[in-house]
Amino acid sequence: MKKFIFTVILSGLILGGCSSTEVKNQGIERKITWEHAGDLPAQKGFEKNIGTAGVLSGVLDEKYVVVGGGANFPYDTVLNGGAKKLYSDVYLLEEKDGKLEVAEHTNLDNEIGYGASVTVKDGVYYIGGGATAEADNDILFLNIKNGKLSAEKIGDLPFTLQNGTAVEKDGKLYIISGKQNGKATNKIYEYNIATGEIKELAPVPGGATRTQAVSQILDGKLYVFSGGDSTAYTDGYKYDFAADKWTSAASVELDGKGISLLGASSVKLNEKEMMVIGGFNKEVYDNAVANLGSLKGEELARFKAEYFGADPAEFNWNREILIYNSDSDSWKSIGQVPFDAPCGEGLVLIGNKIFSINGEIKPGVRTARMYTGTIIKK
Repeated sequence: MKKFIFTVILSGLILGGCSSTEVKNQGIERKITWEHAGDLPAQKGFEKNIGTAGVLSGVLDEKYVVVGGGANFPYDTVLNGGAKKLYSDVYLLEEKDGKLEVAEHTNLDNEIGYGASVTVKDGVYYIGGGATAEADNDILFLNIKNGKLSAEKIGDLPFTLQNGTAVEKDGKLYIISGKQNGKATNKIYEYNIATGEIKELAPVPGGATRTQAVSQILDGKLYVFSGGDSTAYTDGYKYDFAADKWTSAASVELDGKGISLLGASSVKLNEKEMMVIGGFNKEVYDNAVANLGSLKGEELARFKAEYFGADPAEFNWNREILIYNSDSDSWKSIGQVPFDAPCGEGLVLIGNKIFSINGEIKPGVRTARMYTGTIIKK
């Protein structure tokens, strides 16, 4: 085992096809059956899609999955100094018999990636995440007009945004942490969609810098979990909008062991529960950041070769399908995903179907695969 890798224990790994996980926990029995839903088609100008991470994603008209943008390394590997590329391609997908079929493929005016996506009743907001400084503070709104996918700019932030998270409540967007004006932060802002007015709120507690966290509104409160910067976090917090005050929520852990959700994606299941898939392993991530920032010369070159050359399983990214319940303030797992754990994926819920689209499966490597999970409650 390479020196940066810690012991990995994997169970129930099933490759390809379809599989299911079933767990009885806290009196609720859930089952998710997964199928390979196809691969995302190639972007404009490319013969093949090698997968993207940091994508725009959401739901339109309660039946379409919208996904687009994101980044990858199409020209050479990270180890060889390959340049990262963002994309302007956006796909409108429709589920048919477990597969995701392309209903429309279009291109935005700008390449995008690592912005924050927020699904509301009438469409999807995409905040920040532009490839240029001029577009990196844009607020876009995507919906269906006259049977076609529409994307229009509806506002600007007073700062650029990448690797943040966001939610919507009562006509206001709440933009949470991430990199604002290129620097990692714990700041949170309220943006009034109707007026464009923005104001700063009480910052997220814990680390002074927090990127790639997950967030949802449950029972009228804002919950923020994990993320990280130079180290990965496993903490959680609850925000009271009326009081502009944060309190602690349950840390992300199973059986007493903390789990990093840095880079994970989440969906809201109902007013009390959210589901999370993905997350960098804290020990591996912390160790890599420390070594990549301190080693030099041949020692650094050896570490990079071992690190970027390792198999996805060796990174031990979170494969547990986690559910947080705000009533019990607790986490549980309902099994594991039967595919490489993704980070920066598009995670979308429509009815009892959850869709996992692309994402990073190890540092510098993405997947073009899409998966459909059917959630059954008994």
